[in-house]
Amino acid sequence: MIENTKKEKWSFIKDPIFGYINISYDEKKIIDTEPVQRLRRVRQLAGSEYVYPAGVHTRFEHSLGTMHLAEQLTNSLAQKTEIDPVEKSMVKIAGLLHDTGHGPFSHIFEALLIRHLEKTHEDFTTWIIKKSELNEVLNNLGLDAKKIARLAVGKLGEKQRLFLDQIIVSAVDVDKCDYCIRDSYHTGGDFDSIDIFRLIYTMDILNKNLAVNLNSISTLETFLIARLELFKTIYFHKASRAAQIMLETAMEKANEELGFINFDSVDDYLKFDDYTMWSMLDQCRASNEIINCLKKRKLLKVAYERISFAKDEAFSTIITKDRVRQQIEEEIAEQAGVEREKVYIDVPTLPSVPYHHSISLEPMEIPIFQVTRNREKIPRSLSEVSNIVEVMKGFLNIIRVYTDKDNRETVAKATEKVLGLPYSAKISY
Repeated sequence: MIENTKKEKWSFIKDPIFGYINISYDEKKIIDTEPVQRLRRVRQLAGSEYVYPAGVHTRFEHSLGTMHLAEQLTNSLAQKTEIDPVEKSMVKIAGLLHDTGHGPFSHIFEALLIRHLEKTHEDFTTWIIKKSELNEVLNNLGLDAKKIARLAVGKLGEKQRLFLDQIIVSAVDVDKCDYCIRDSYHTGGDFDSIDIFRLIYTMDILNKNLAVNLNSISTLETFLIARLELFKTIYFHKASRAAQIMLETAMEKANEELGFINFDSVDDYLKFDDYTMWSMLDQCRASNEIINCLKKRKLLKVAYERISFAKDEAFSTIITKDRVRQQIEEEIAEQAGVEREKVYIDVPTLPSVPYHHSISLEPMEIPIFQVTRNREKIPRSLSEVSNIVEVMKGFLNIIRVYTDKDNRETVAKATEKVLGLPYSAKISY
């Protein structure tokens, strides 16, 4: 088992967020595999660099940070409940491998995976861990690669140990804790000082689930507010999304010509990263024009925007469907007298939007507990103990229509006829 092999420290990795991340000999073997090293060439927030020049950090450093936080949280929980050494190792490695399935430009490529293969990057994470060199490396270290593959996407499914999955995937998991402060740091945001370690060190197990101590409610509120603000200012920034829409369109056009979305093996998939995909798009006739525009930062322009807070996210959910969105785009294009390809509708729930699940303002699934004087843990309702969260409940609806600079005014007027005046609370379609 891994606890009986070279678990002693090999060295450390300097991280801009957490300082030094200790790495053991066994962990180094996993980090040095191709699926993990490939993440050095997959940016965390592809497209954001057109707005935030320093936002070019990678999935590799995020994965290291997630691994570090997974270890910190597991060690903290082990002081309050029994967690054996193998489980600790599994959680830490699952944190490291949780993003190995991301394709070029991260979430942008995921839109193609969903559209053409009905799969997400989580599906590819599981596939890669089972079918790549990771399988042999993990098994040789005494770890069950199949279990790691499930745990990395929060689907280990042990009913008596639900918290193990929730460390990796939940409303307040180590993945979100890392990317919130890391993305803020690299883009120059104001949320890289969130005290996530207070959340981590006060978490406990409540009815087999990971839960937050009431004593840390103010930190949890700060975290949830930061997640929303990051979504509005970074993940769904209008210029970042313009670049991301252009990249997705370029990949879709290139796929029609090259057919690269069909993968015969894990090795085929692992060949794709930001570098190789950019080169393919640049050389492909179908996508070259878009790439040339990106090279010169000639981005799409917002012709129409509507923002509202509402309990009902039905419209955003419906418009996520390609067929519905395309019908509305065709109607706008016809009204404007422009080519169909000149009109793009964008909503926060699209798969190509980084962390599109963050748009949900329904964090009520987060278990909260209060510790009594006799150390009993009493469940509490989050909405009951936090007025801020209660106010946040709802759904942030943002609808944008993009086009090129020359057709901006024409498309704006046509969109108003189809979707109504911007900034109103209701949408008729």
